[in-house]
Amino acid sequence: MTENEILIAAPRDRVFAVLADPTSYADWVVGAKTVRGSDGEWPAPGARIHHSVGAGPVTVDDSTEVLECVEPERLVLLAHLGPLGDFKVDLRLDDLKGDATKVTMVEGPVQGISRLAGPAGDAFGKGRNALSLRRLKELAES
Repeated sequence: MTENEILIAAPRDRVFAVLADPTSYADWVVGAKTVRGSDGEWPAPGARIHHSVGAGPVTVDDSTEVLECVEPERLVLLAHLGPLGDFKVDLRLDDLKGDATKVTMVEGPVQGISRLAGPAGDAFGKGRNALSLRRLKELAES
């Protein structure tokens, strides 16, 4: 399991608006190449984003599902990543003084081969999530 935090110089509503826009998913989630579509009323519980993930020419078509949404405070996702397995991603947004937001991202494997990755998998996930949060910060602050 990994935990990352970032401070974003934007109000919490603005940060959540980026998370609530299914078309922005591939812009901030590292590894997501394209969004092929969404169903349901994203980010309502049960709604899914259909995306392609991968590196270089290797891609897997899969989806991410909303498990819980408390706008603009929390978004809990279940990311399906093909043979790597499923990951639960918990994004918490806290208001700070001066229209700033602290975003905490907690991610852990739920099932699949990633549960066996141990410390090396956690280190990779922590780095990937730090980059994802930096991308989220850029989008929310622009």
